[in-house]
Amino acid sequence: MPPYRLQSLLDMREKAKEEAEQAFSDAVKALAKEEKEQARLEAELERRRKERKAKVAEYFQQIMAKGAGINGMNMMGRFEERLKDEEAQVSLQIEHQKEVVRTAGRLVEQRRMLMAEAAKELKAIEKNKEKFVKQVRKERQEREELNQEEIGNALFLARQRK
Repeated sequence: MPPYRLQSLLDMREKAKEEAEQAFSDAVKALAKEEKEQARLEAELERRRKERKAKVAEYFQQIMAKGAGINGMNMMGRFEERLKDEEAQVSLQIEHQKEVVRTAGRLVEQRRMLMAEAAKELKAIEKNKEKFVKQVRKERQEREELNQEEIGNALFLARQRK
């Protein structure tokens, strides 16, 4: 069989498809990692909120046990504000992480489209190769039939001469 003239293009398309699949896989893994980080930050925020309530209540009990006045209440207010500021920092981190997750999601979709395009291009070349192979087989079959017919005619002529 003659060599397929577009074999190098077929090889390039196969490699491009494999690379696109790998890039898609990497993007999916990165998205999962970012989503896991977002879930961790949200759990951290919820934990901090619960701890703040418990710490403020405990601090209030300590102040009341000591019999501290307005100064103790002011200190408790500052303590609670500091804890709220820490929660706000975590909330900002969560918002930033949500944007990172959205970006990773867009990248996954982009990689999915590239992978589909690479698969489509490969399939087109494969179909071309199938047609080529089919044509080569058909031509070979026609040559064999022609050869068989020539052999048959030669034998027929040889028998008639005798």
